[in-house]
Amino acid sequence: MLRALLLALSVSAVSAQAQLSIIGPMPGHVDMLGATIWLQCTGQCQAQIEYWVKEEPDSLFRSEVIVSETSKAHAMEFTLDRLVPGSTYGYRVRLEGKPVDVGEQLWFHTQPLWKFRSEPPDFTVAAGSCTYVNEPAYDRPGTAYGGGYGIFNSIAETKPDLMLWLGDNTYLREPDWGSWPGYLHRYTHTRSLPELQHLLRTTQHYAIWDDHDFGPNDCDGSFIGAEMSHKAFDLFWANPTHGLPGPGGNGTSFSYADVDFFLLDDRSFRVPPDVVTAKPTMLGQAQVDRLIQMLKYSDASFKIVALGGQFLNTAAVYETYATYGEERQQLIDRIEREGITGVVFLTGDRHHSDLSKLELKDGNVIHDLTVSPLTSGVHAKKEDNTLAVPGTYVEQRNFATLALKGPRKARTMVMAVHDQEGKVLWERTIAAPVKP
Repeated sequence: MLRALLLALSVSAVSAQAQLSIIGPMPGHVDMLGATIWLQCTGQCQAQIEYWVKEEPDSLFRSEVIVSETSKAHAMEFTLDRLVPGSTYGYRVRLEGKPVDVGEQLWFHTQPLWKFRSEPPDFTVAAGSCTYVNEPAYDRPGTAYGGGYGIFNSIAETKPDLMLWLGDNTYLREPDWGSWPGYLHRYTHTRSLPELQHLLRTTQHYAIWDDHDFGPNDCDGSFIGAEMSHKAFDLFWANPTHGLPGPGGNGTSFSYADVDFFLLDDRSFRVPPDVVTAKPTMLGQAQVDRLIQMLKYSDASFKIVALGGQFLNTAAVYETYATYGEERQQLIDRIEREGITGVVFLTGDRHHSDLSKLELKDGNVIHDLTVSPLTSGVHAKKEDNTLAVPGTYVEQRNFATLALKGPRKARTMVMAVHDQEGKVLWERTIAAPVKP
């Protein structure tokens, strides 16, 4: 009898284990001596990350054990240490002490220690915005707004070293943004997409937000759910920090090889242009000041600024920065006065893609590559943007890659926009300013 009971309990445990699945894992910020891995279980679990040097598969290390929490949708973030620069590590998930087979080998790569030692390494960034995953029970009636989910496998096939999500990475809907369970439901629903899993696992990911992963359409800093928005974003994205020193909000910054990335928060401090008793602002003065200070300090070949809405578009339509003309011009003027070079904005929001270019009086250039949409609907451009680069307008689902190549004194960025199957639609090469 006892033996039969133990056998039944064992079968029950195996069955429960088989029913428990995971979302991800997903590498977040990876530097030289540390890495962050995000993971979500579909139910209560006890999880751990096991990892090893690629060339030494017996050199096993293990992270702390984390017991998932229902109040966090069973999402977890693991910090891996005992790493060395410029190395490749294999890793796997352990649930309840047993390894999980996700059907593919998992790797992450620590950044090399190259400065003062060698030329900067070549690397590739993938980028995109506007990910809508259909859920008929909560979608608007009519034609499905999302589709083309195979684009995520197309991105993975380009083998980017990192992926930068440019906002509207999930689309909150009316049932979602009024409660914490609503946020957890929407984020989990999007992150669970089967077509997304391979991309999540094959590179490291960074993100900013825009209105649809903050709250209602075109919402601003007055949104009552802003605190929940921030908590949910932090729970599902493993950025290096969750807010800039001083301004706070949701911005952050990191470096990869010879490029510095500045991820901005265009929602927390936003005061819309139609408010007449307060000064309209997209980023807020404190965040603008901090950005200029960080850009000035940076000695990077390229300084990539990620922003939810278009920066250079000269037409004051929808949520372009031109609708905040004074603040936009302040940023441009200060970049020029400070002699800041190599600035490239990466923006989303518009449901079409194009490149804008502004030549400053001192000869320096600011670029703005808008990349949108990934899987949401496509919207045609109707305005006249006087800074648009001819031949770069794309009106279909797409993504971009930025390939950083060459020696330090002849560094280039090769911008390419791809259709959802991965075909290159256009390509432009930008040379980094030569430093004296």
